[in-house]
Amino acid sequence: MSDPRSGKRRERLLKWLQDAYAMEQEAETMMKAMASRIENYAELAARIGQHVQETRQQSESLRQCIQSLGGSVPTAKGLFASLTAAMHAAGNSMMEDEVVKGIGLSFGFENTEIATYRALVVAAERAGATDIAAVCGQILQEEIAMARWLEDHQDVLVSAFLDRDETPGAEAKR
Repeated sequence: MSDPRSGKRRERLLKWLQDAYAMEQEAETMMKAMASRIENYAELAARIGQHVQETRQQSESLRQCIQSLGGSVPTAKGLFASLTAAMHAAGNSMMEDEVVKGIGLSFGFENTEIATYRALVVAAERAGATDIAAVCGQILQEEIAMARWLEDHQDVLVSAFLDRDETPGAEAKR
């Protein structure tokens, strides 16, 4: 006889994977919008571009995990998340210190993703889905690396912004 908790654990895992998938869709939209506007911070633009590629792969890995549990990829929620991300990106583009605000918002979002994937690893292990736990563990490491990169480069990027902001004729915002 199977453990009745097993089904509940798999249902919870599936829901959290679907939420993570929607989160990655939002992240990709936000990062692509930010990267498309960065003009004067080549290292930041390159790192965001790299993370966009990682995020696409993460979404695909999550899609496979969801399907392996018999679930489907959320579409309406994903669409809503994409629209929300597009609105956030548009709002950020209006700020005169967009790059500085974008770094802070991205750092916060990366830490939300870190917390999400830590929970997913535990949930997958408890559901007996070690393959999914491994996938989520790999994504977790990528999110930690991005958050660490943002943290390690924030002071330099803010200083570069301030230098450009204090230089007549220089565009600092992006």
